[in-house]
Amino acid sequence: MKKVLTLTALSTLLLSTSAMAAGFHLREQSAAAQGNAYAGATAGAENSSYTYYNAAGLTRQKGLQVNLGATYIAPRATAKNVRRADGTRDADVENVVHSAVSPNGTVSYQLNDKAFAGIALNSPFGMITKYDRDWAGADHGITSDLKSASITPMLAYKATDKLSLGAGLQMQYVWAHLTNSHSSSYTNIVTEGGNDFEMGYQLGALYEFTDATRIGVGYRSKIQHKLKGNMKSSGSALAQSSNPYYAAAGAQANALMNQHISAKLTTPAMLSVGVYHDINEKWAVMAEYQRVFWSSFKNLTFVGEKYNTPAGYISRVNENWRDTNFYAVGTSYQLDNQWKLRLGLAYDQSAVRYAHRTPRIPDSDRIWYSLGLSYQYNDNLSFDIGGTYIRAHSAKMNTAVTENSGANVSADYSNSVKVFAFSVNYAF
Repeated sequence: MKKVLTLTALSTLLLSTSAMAAGFHLREQSAAAQGNAYAGATAGAENSSYTYYNAAGLTRQKGLQVNLGATYIAPRATAKNVRRADGTRDADVENVVHSAVSPNGTVSYQLNDKAFAGIALNSPFGMITKYDRDWAGADHGITSDLKSASITPMLAYKATDKLSLGAGLQMQYVWAHLTNSHSSSYTNIVTEGGNDFEMGYQLGALYEFTDATRIGVGYRSKIQHKLKGNMKSSGSALAQSSNPYYAAAGAQANALMNQHISAKLTTPAMLSVGVYHDINEKWAVMAEYQRVFWSSFKNLTFVGEKYNTPAGYISRVNENWRDTNFYAVGTSYQLDNQWKLRLGLAYDQSAVRYAHRTPRIPDSDRIWYSLGLSYQYNDNLSFDIGGTYIRAHSAKMNTAVTENSGANVSADYSNSVKVFAFSVNYAF
């Protein structure tokens, strides 16, 4: 019966990996910051969209400001050299990861000379992936769909002329829908879905050494979700058998595969440090370091409310992710009074190692190349656009070494991503 439980299940939530940032975090929350590959995002505070990375940056947003933006993420992931357990070569799978749009928006308001408030709407995690139903690794995942929304009210206070402090409350909703098949005769297609709402917090500090130089520190807490929903299957033919033994086995399979479910998912804590420096009136340089604490994701345990195995859970997948590092450097050049050119380069480390890589999580290290433009239309209205090409290292996957049940499959993944962002900022 344990093999029926081969649901890497809500590990689907983690498949934004091959498309965006390492793990399942969507770093794409600011078109302006994207132009610099998010270098200096924690210290930049050039408009209110930067508050996703550091709430203390609100103190640089005077009066009432509104920023609205969206990011189009166009990944391309191909599974090549696909082989079944017996060594049989299977067809390559194209377009594993599908395109998506991630919206973002921020409103900031200056309460007085020292206090500032803001509220941000972001989609910090998300993806859509789809394999063919008959591909060799269908036991481990076919369709994977994750959506999230986060509302963060924030406050910032200018403690001194140089030091600003900020904090926010993350209110996060996560929804997931996924399918997979199983090679046994008990069931064909299994569908799982769940959702949850939980809260975390955000802290930040910004120190301005001079008008030209500042450093920022931002921290976003982990959020522990317990997704609740349903698991359904296309049914067990054995349950209709005239043989009492097989009919009983089929009834047990149906009870197992059609019930309420829950699974714990922790979104990781993140610590960021950024620096920003104006060399002169034309040139600025910036850098960023971020540590993402993925090691909090040790395993994925899938629990049924109606029926579990004697172990007390339906399945457990050992993930054993590692903490990751993100490094970025960037520069900006003020072309004239209205136009600013942005450039950036970043290295993003994978949270998944070969021994724990699955078809749902073909993660690998990646390099970001970014370009952006900002246009100041008048004193109140400005626009930002950003474009990024992400080249991921090739990733080998073999379920025979990942301790996951189901039919073994191996493949080589080739991944790349194109990202386009646009935002408008209006100061009242």
